[in-house]
Amino acid sequence: MAAGGGIDPISQFQIKPIVPLRPFGLDLSFSNASLFMALTVAAVSLIMVYGSSQRATVPGRLQSLAEIIYEFVASTVTGVMGKQGMVFFPFVFSLFMFVLMANMLGMIPGAFTVTSHIIVTAAFAFLVIGVVLVYGIMKHGSHFFGLFVPSGVPGWLLPFMVLIEAVSFVSRPISLSLRLFGNMLAGHIALKVFGGFVVALLAGGGIGYVIAPLPLLLAIALTALEFLVAFLQAYVFAILTCVYLNDALHPGH
Repeated sequence: MAAGGGIDPISQFQIKPIVPLRPFGLDLSFSNASLFMALTVAAVSLIMVYGSSQRATVPGRLQSLAEIIYEFVASTVTGVMGKQGMVFFPFVFSLFMFVLMANMLGMIPGAFTVTSHIIVTAAFAFLVIGVVLVYGIMKHGSHFFGLFVPSGVPGWLLPFMVLIEAVSFVSRPISLSLRLFGNMLAGHIALKVFGGFVVALLAGGGIGYVIAPLPLLLAIALTALEFLVAFLQAYVFAILTCVYLNDALHPGH
């Protein structure tokens, strides 16, 4: 989140090494991005492992949270892919929880937002498409490629439709990664800009004290909106993943 240390809205996205590691000339340094990825995994593990270990008849807060998240993702998976889709539940659940927790941790002042980097979101998106291809081909063989052949299309139009379907399939990881990356990047830049306005107006004194509450109120409203976007982007990423995985289960449908 935008907080402290100047008003450069881009500085918050800089990857900075914490523990420099350069074996054989390769930069394998443990950076702020690595730290927040580790914190994301640790936070998700803590919530789910501790929350599910209690198994109380009257659940506590953490157990209730774990159960709500489980049911939410499970209903999303079955709603898109049916009961057969539960084979992908661990994969979808892991993606949803990582993206959601990374987004939420990024809202902490001074924190690093992992999902604001295209390399991270692109890695997840290509992983999703890779799973679709591998599972689809392993389960259906050549029939999987019926995904690119729409039914009921005249023969003369078929090559064009196959080309369109192929381009559409290839563009999926691009749109999936850009959607998450773009939303998180834009939101945090806007927060940094409005925060910078408040600091600059207060530092200027005089009429600045009168005007400063306006960008401050906008920053507060934008922060609330950004929390909503953080959840929605995790949900959109999960549900689109389910839509794409459904093609691996039911190609040509």
